[in-house]
Amino acid sequence: MALREAFRTHLGSLALPSHRLVLAVSGGSDSIALLDLLASCRADFALELAVAHIDHGIHPDSGKVAERVRGLAAHYGAPFLLRAVALGGGASETAARAARYAALEALRLEAGAGLIATGHHADDQVETVLMRVLAGSGPAGLAGISAVSGRLVRPLLPFRRDDLARHVHALGLDIWDDPANRDPRHLRAWLRTDLLPRVRNRLPDVDRDLGRLVEQGRINRQGWAALLTTLPELELETAAGTASIVAGPLARYDSKLALCLLMALGREVGILLGPARAQRVLSLAARAGSGRSVPLGGGWIAEIVFGRLRLSRPDSDSAGTTSLLAGERGEASWGSWRFVWRRSVAPAAQPRDGRTAWFVPETLAVRRWREGERLRPLGAPGHRLLVKCFQEARVPRSLRRSWPVLEHAGSVVWLPGVCRSDLLVPAAGVEALRVDIELA
Repeated sequence: MALREAFRTHLGSLALPSHRLVLAVSGGSDSIALLDLLASCRADFALELAVAHIDHGIHPDSGKVAERVRGLAAHYGAPFLLRAVALGGGASETAARAARYAALEALRLEAGAGLIATGHHADDQVETVLMRVLAGSGPAGLAGISAVSGRLVRPLLPFRRDDLARHVHALGLDIWDDPANRDPRHLRAWLRTDLLPRVRNRLPDVDRDLGRLVEQGRINRQGWAALLTTLPELELETAAGTASIVAGPLARYDSKLALCLLMALGREVGILLGPARAQRVLSLAARAGSGRSVPLGGGWIAEIVFGRLRLSRPDSDSAGTTSLLAGERGEASWGSWRFVWRRSVAPAAQPRDGRTAWFVPETLAVRRWREGERLRPLGAPGHRLLVKCFQEARVPRSLRRSWPVLEHAGSVVWLPGVCRSDLLVPAAGVEALRVDIELA
């Protein structure tokens, strides 16, 4: 089929890694089309598919829809993943979206997948851009939906809703037509069923023209992102949901240039900095002084850390929790951290500040560090306060409060990525417990 060939070509242009892919399937024609198209070329790109369905608990027939999607997964020979979020009939678009993506991320981790694929298409792009225009979005927001954004991939953006619907109809597959998609109480549904048909009737080229706007917005956004890396004095650094630059140069720039750079810095980590918020951050940078910070809403903060301006959202979800690392292999999430462990031969030496550590096999516990705690650093004399270890490693205060430690029998054996203790250190060449960490 022509659509399959066009899709195969487009998918190749995205250069996705060969990995397991969690595909969000609602039961509507868009996501079913994506399932069929991905299944038709998964062998070409060495992709493993897992079908994920989120039961929002809004429509009374949601359980039946979930079973339909389960049948589709079986039809295409893909594992089926189900997560119920039980929002109820009064849930808003925003609440449903947030719950959906949180559930999809949980299923991604459960499946050991690298990416989540959704069925957003060209009509969704038009609706999104129009919504942002009406909301007063800035130029970068008019770039619309990205084909690849973090762990999210949207392979259908070049394709129209009607073409996808015809493709599914030709396959003879049963689809779920969600009534919420036509409910004018929801802004997107009102745009789709009421406003856009009227605009298209008066301006037949509106989709093409909004597409040009998207391209201009994308160039604008990519240009500012490139400038962040082009100005060497800024020394841009991004990692684990944070972004930072050297604060000093901002004061020497034209104020409008500095504000645009700060808004681009926010986009590096997914925080919307409008002119007002960006001005607050610029004022913070001008005051300097390590340890100063300003809140930016949504849990985000801007802070000065050893001469660098840093944007982050400190994690406090794991407060008071303890997780065990037990058995010969496994993985566990703790806040924004992920621990993976397995048996492995111990090296002759291991770094004190690494993200991998080897231990004499024992049950280890992950918990939050405590004020006043000490450890005995590997290869160094005496004991050292954990807070001193943080300072030497230049870990910002905003991150320290949610930093984990590994302990055994009440003693800290590892401050991950900062300092390894000299406890439970295995001899070189013997089988040990290897623990790797990463930040989500």
